[in-house]
Amino acid sequence: MDATHRKNPCVSCGACCAAFRVSFYWAETDAAPGGRVPAGMTEQLTTHLAVMRGTDRIDIRCVALEGEVGRAVRCCIYAERPTPCRDLEPSWLHGKRNDQCDRARARHGLPPLPADSFA
Repeated sequence: MDATHRKNPCVSCGACCAAFRVSFYWAETDAAPGGRVPAGMTEQLTTHLAVMRGTDRIDIRCVALEGEVGRAVRCCIYAERPTPCRDLEPSWLHGKRNDQCDRARARHGLPPLPADSFA
């Protein structure tokens, strides 16, 4: 299969959205001028930090995650997602492993992404 037509492995994964707490500066929410993250999908963590609902509990699952982890998923606020989500890159996106990606996948019984995932 031509590499340009390969399916992005993230759309059949979603493990990172169901493995880590997503906390960020509250002003990233649309409750602040210029903020984009829907405030209705967040909770106040501290005076200065918000957290995506569903990610600050034992059975982590971000409220913005739609679908089934490991099969087919999407972020319903992808364009407005917070900085931690923008910063977390899947393994091999830029030719190197990402331990966070691998740990999230392992938490859901998924193997690490192969090195040619984004080749």
